[in-house]
Amino acid sequence: MINKTADINEPRYPIRIAAKTLGISVHTLRMYEREGLIIPYKRETNQRLYSQSDLDRITCLRDAINKEKISINGIKTILSLIPCWEIKKCSENDRANCSAFNSHSVPCWLAGHENTSCSQLNCRDCVVYTSCSDCNKIKSIIRNILENKPMDYGI
Repeated sequence: MINKTADINEPRYPIRIAAKTLGISVHTLRMYEREGLIIPYKRETNQRLYSQSDLDRITCLRDAINKEKISINGIKTILSLIPCWEIKKCSENDRANCSAFNSHSVPCWLAGHENTSCSQLNCRDCVVYTSCSDCNKIKSIIRNILENKPMDYGI
């Protein structure tokens, strides 16, 4: 049986191929990375590689920017509202020490994770980051949490 989730999350596209596939510049991809909207996989040589899931995330971001006219700071604020603490089932102690829980300006993968259970984790591999590559999935996650419906995040 083929694991489709693993396939879409496998880093395989060098930055130039990813940019060409998306119809954007390499500079734009690097800017999205600097802004924390995307976390590309990096080889030991520091070469960036992108997965299909990364390309889907960038397409979602581009639509928000170009079609919906949402600024990058606006996107970061929207992403910061994703209740990572609910998805990860964080303890009260983790919540008290977590800047993602205590602010609304950056997504959790940009927040400091000192003194929390996330401090030793790679954000690129975190279920919060990986489950938010599709705009409809983000809406579904937020809607389900607001409606107190259980959701399988693959944890």
